[in-house]
Amino acid sequence: MARRRRSRLPDEVRAAAVRAGLAFAFTVVTVIVAVLASWSHTTLIVPALAMMAMGVFVTAWCLIDIVVSRQVAASRDQRSANPMTGARTKPGARGTARPAAHSQPGRRAGW
Repeated sequence: MARRRRSRLPDEVRAAAVRAGLAFAFTVVTVIVAVLASWSHTTLIVPALAMMAMGVFVTAWCLIDIVVSRQVAASRDQRSANPMTGARTKPGARGTARPAAHSQPGRRAGW
């Protein structure tokens, strides 16, 4: 079977994905630090928990950034019907003309 080659993501989507990956890695490291600080009963637990909460917030923000940048990239590419799946429109679906509401001489057709 021939594998279908995936198209390359736009630059802004790839940059958002890299930021999300780094934020997730930071959050995982702070979770590990918080667990180790909890086990050792040190005072490092308070800043570790604060950094972990900030990491969760930043990771969620980055995931929203990925979704928004995918939608922006898909809206630039008019061929895409659905920004999340990358489905293509049917050949005859784009550019279909609307019928005129009232075609009276001397008046413009308004919408």
